[in-house]
Amino acid sequence: MATATIDRNAKKIVLTVQEYTLFSWRAFLNLFTPPIYWTDFLTQSDIIGAGSFWIVMMAGFFTGCVLALQSAATLEAFGATSVTGRFVALTMIRELGAVLTGIMVSGRNASSMASELGSMVVTEQIDAMRALGVDPMRKLVTPRIFACICMLFFLTILSDAAGILGGAAVTVFLNHQNATQYFSMAWQGLRFRDILQGLVKPLFFGYIIASIGCYNGMRTTGGTEGVGRSTIDAVVTASVLIIVVDTLITQVMLTVF
Repeated sequence: MATATIDRNAKKIVLTVQEYTLFSWRAFLNLFTPPIYWTDFLTQSDIIGAGSFWIVMMAGFFTGCVLALQSAATLEAFGATSVTGRFVALTMIRELGAVLTGIMVSGRNASSMASELGSMVVTEQIDAMRALGVDPMRKLVTPRIFACICMLFFLTILSDAAGILGGAAVTVFLNHQNATQYFSMAWQGLRFRDILQGLVKPLFFGYIIASIGCYNGMRTTGGTEGVGRSTIDAVVTASVLIIVVDTLITQVMLTVF
């Protein structure tokens, strides 16, 4: 009995991975072939970008504050508090800015995509679209993926800036250090490879968030209870995949540079 259960679960996992791979590959190809529904793209860009602006900024700002507090306390033992700006800038731009933004947007938008598309599936609106000759993948999935990739890129830049400003606020007003020195060290410590590493990640994260959210929504079954399960699965899966893919990208970028 235990062996049969393990075998059944293993097959289910493999089938899910296969379905998601085919789904995401088809969605990826749709990004480069017409028709592209630009009105839907702009609508989703507003929902994802403008809707997530304040939570991303707040998360970035207070993360920068915490980084400045912790780094200053550690660096003080070595008499190197002057490099606080460099530490905060590198940490935010290389790593935390993209990851925090991805997780915040995942919690807000992957869940909304899954619930919205799941509701359309259980109320048979998707079937009605197919009957009218409209491809649901192009109409519903592709604009969301395209918008999420674009908006997450810019949201990550804003999160990085907010984190550096948060670190500056702590450094100047709590640690009583020089603001010019902070920003000078932050600027001088950055290299092209650091910025590239921080801006490549949101492209992958945006694709993961939207594709996972849409995939879970499009395969919803079981009525309103199924919509709830799809929403939870979308957020959990997207968040875990963001961390896993972040590890892989970091290793590749460190190897290349």
